[in-house]
Amino acid sequence: MSRASKLTLAGTSLVAAGIVVFVHYAQQAEKAAMHAGVVRDMEQQKIKQERLADFQMQRALEEEYRKVQTVHDGADVVGLEKKGA
Repeated sequence: MSRASKLTLAGTSLVAAGIVVFVHYAQQAEKAAMHAGVVRDMEQQKIKQERLADFQMQRALEEEYRKVQTVHDGADVVGLEKKGA
């Protein structure tokens, strides 16, 4: 086998090995990015559920407070102050 053919064989083998390593690395990076997206989506769903629970609790507290005390709008209070003055 001539020197040129040996160099060609070695070069193409190295290029092929490099391509395999690169593709393997790219697949791992893509898999990690996809998993990070799933984790981020789960966190967003968790935050959304927490906010919804907090909103529902605040709504229930507001209903309870409205039963216990009368609530006036800010415009009504201003109007009452002007009438009383």
